[in-house]
Amino acid sequence: MLKRILIFLSVVALALLLYSVFVENIFSPRLSPKDSAAITLNDLKLKVEYNRPSKRERDIFGALVPYNKVWRTGANEATTFSTNKNLVIQGMLLPEGNYTLWTVPMEASWKVMFNSKQYQWGVNEKMEPMWDPNYDVMELEVPSDSLDSTVEKFTIAFDNTTGELKLTLAWDTTKIEVPISRAISEADSN
Repeated sequence: MLKRILIFLSVVALALLLYSVFVENIFSPRLSPKDSAAITLNDLKLKVEYNRPSKRERDIFGALVPYNKVWRTGANEATTFSTNKNLVIQGMLLPEGNYTLWTVPMEASWKVMFNSKQYQWGVNEKMEPMWDPNYDVMELEVPSDSLDSTVEKFTIAFDNTTGELKLTLAWDTTKIEVPISRAISEADSN
């Protein structure tokens, strides 16, 4: 009896291994690998975690990513943004905390939404964004810039080269910049 159980378990294990390798491709690299961007300035710590889809000779904005529709801002899981201090973005206060980052790409500008709900995935089974606007803490609009060269993989970064902190998003030949500054508290001004 024990021999039959061991044979059965071996067959099941082999079947699971074959399924994982040939059907799920568990050993192949992800098409949209996970990445993060972080910056520390004195006691301010900001971090974005996201997935990086590639252009792969596709038309991106206005095609793969439609204009005037909410985008999960990357691939796979919802993109997250965290700050350990209160921020000011376009004159609005973004309290310290964890957010999901959603965007609406448009031809000349993008809407950017910081949403307080944490989503396990970026889209539902119908490929519709899981974004719930009732949890938007902030919505702003920033101009989009056209780049001279192509960015193959969707890239989010922090740029502080001029002393003015920006959250940048770039893909294909499009780039946006979200200016960020730390909110000054009473403790900071004393």
